[in-house]
Amino acid sequence: MNSKTPRFDKAFLERQRRRLLELRERLKDAADTGEADEAALDDTSSLQAQEYEDDAQRLSALETDGNLVSRDVERLARVLRALEKVDEGTYGFSDVSGKPIPEERLEAMPEAINTVQEQAASERSR
Repeated sequence: MNSKTPRFDKAFLERQRRRLLELRERLKDAADTGEADEAALDDTSSLQAQEYEDDAQRLSALETDGNLVSRDVERLARVLRALEKVDEGTYGFSDVSGKPIPEERLEAMPEAINTVQEQAASERSR
């Protein structure tokens, strides 16, 4: 964790906080909707006679929906961590190395908690 003074002025931090809060709500809504859609699809298909092709399509749709929900949940975790970092005064510094995250990256992805290189390395290791 980096104990440096905040890199950004209060206006930038407040704008990013608002963006993060809005993103948090959108991601929560998307996750809730995705889970509800998945349950509805499963309930609907269990009430009808099915062909093998129908089952394959249903499983494919469930897998796709599940992947989207999983991605949103991971992104939501980063949003929550970024909000913590705003409160801690460490927003804009990497959780991995403590190095500054470029402002351009934070503008494009306010939930960024690592540098591009660190994020890529993390994704490769999965």
